Amino acid sequence: MDLNIFIDGDQGTTGLDLQNRLRGSEFRIRTLPASLRKDVAARRAALNESDIAILCLPDAAARDAVAMIENPSVRVIDASSAHRTSPGWIYGLPELDARQGERIASAPRVTNPGCYPTAAVALLRPLTDAGLLPADYPLVIHAASGYSGQGRAGAEAHEAVAGAHSLKVYGLALEHKHVPEIMAYAGLAERPIFVPSYGSYRQGIVLTIGLHTRMLPADASGARIYECLSDRYHDAAHVQVLPISAAAAMTERDPQTHNGTNDMSLAVACNERTGQVVLSAVLDNLGKGAAGAAVQNLRLMTSS
Repeated sequence: MDLNIFIDGDQGTTGLDLQNRLRGSEFRIRTLPASLRKDVAARRAALNESDIAILCLPDAAARDAVAMIENPSVRVIDASSAHRTSPGWIYGLPELDARQGERIASAPRVTNPGCYPTAAVALLRPLTDAGLLPADYPLVIHAASGYSGQGRAGAEAHEAVAGAHSLKVYGLALEHKHVPEIMAYAGLAERPIFVPSYGSYRQGIVLTIGLHTRMLPADASGARIYECLSDRYHDAAHVQVLPISAAAAMTERDPQTHNGTNDMSLAVACNERTGQVVLSAVLDNLGKGAAGAAVQNLRLMTSS
């Protein structure tokens, strides 16, 4: 496939992982040498000469990169959070609904989902669509990511400190930038409380959401919620809903299960006696949560 794919920001965690995933592929990958990575003229030229530009940059730099593009034929995949809820950008979660893959395939501008929102939206959107979860339910979302979620500098800083934290909870100002994205694509009318954390392992995410069945519609049992998710992702190549079984109930989840892949698994744990349900998702924050999703979107955009 004779397409020029330019990666702007190729030395960050997402950029490096993206190159690894595309190595040996049919795509012609271009990056700038170290001496020109911050050269505005060189970046502008590379962006405008590309068929598809993939932005693996901080938010402000991603906005600057988009502003540099003058060639109307250049398509963009933005892996930052700069355009996640911006008009004119297609949300790069192919599993969002039955037609999202088609929208991505024809889009000039695709915004990669955040790693945490990928998990939260995948769990919640089918339930709000089906009327099993009220849009104003008072949600509390907990998530733990590997420390690579802090970016390359943060990961290197963690690895450089002997006895670095085993778990660090953050975002307690309750203004995390992923919340508007979760609301927009999960179909929520009220802000969820989002409590993220970094673990002492390098990569992988486990995200959990607790529900009380007494606050849900009458037909929203654990079994019905499982059925809804299972039906939604029955044909999804990269999303699996784990079986639910009273005989072998799930009691734990490992955030590193899908490391190195573009896969995500969802699960429903329920206790009929207590009337409680816990939804969970596991994915690689550098895979389905970043570079893996970018490759999935790239393949959709070049499939025709």
